[in-house]
Amino acid sequence: MFPSPYREEDLPVVFTGAMDYWPNIDAVTWFATEMLPQLEQNWPSLRFYIVGRSPTPAVQALARRQIVVTGTVPDVRPYLRHAAVVVAPLRLARGIQNKVLEAMAMGLPVVASQECSVAVDAIPERDFLTAGSVPEYLSQIERLLREPERAAAIGLAARQQVLARYSWKAHLSGIDAYLDAKLRQGLAPVG
Repeated sequence: MFPSPYREEDLPVVFTGAMDYWPNIDAVTWFATEMLPQLEQNWPSLRFYIVGRSPTPAVQALARRQIVVTGTVPDVRPYLRHAAVVVAPLRLARGIQNKVLEAMAMGLPVVASQECSVAVDAIPERDFLTAGSVPEYLSQIERLLREPERAAAIGLAARQQVLARYSWKAHLSGIDAYLDAKLRQGLAPVG
């Protein structure tokens, strides 16, 4: 359905987002400088893909053999569908991060910052993994790469959680229940 945008030998770790947004710039810079060099030692085929529109000069400067900066892509889904792991090492953002929900909806294992994960209605260690420091990120990512069955199970649980909590069907069922209760009370809905 979605052809892979990666080379066959790549082990893709992916970050998605608008790359002119300062928290995203900070996240990919932190990952590229503090985590990627250590991951490369154990996983020489690992490539970090920064997928998103409007990469600033600072983001473009990260590009090298192990880091691909895509800029705008016609569809982010192939990059997510074929990723080994999706990372969201945001140190500054708050609230629900669509990048996390998008990856979860695609059935992918996500390692997100603890700050990011607080707003997501999901269970850490079942639906996604969290990290707060470089050693924690390295441990979680390496664990997913070493244990593909566990990575697949987390991705499956993530997708199920997004469907249960964030899909249109899940949200509209609450409205349907409200309207049914109003009708049972003999009150006609307004509008």
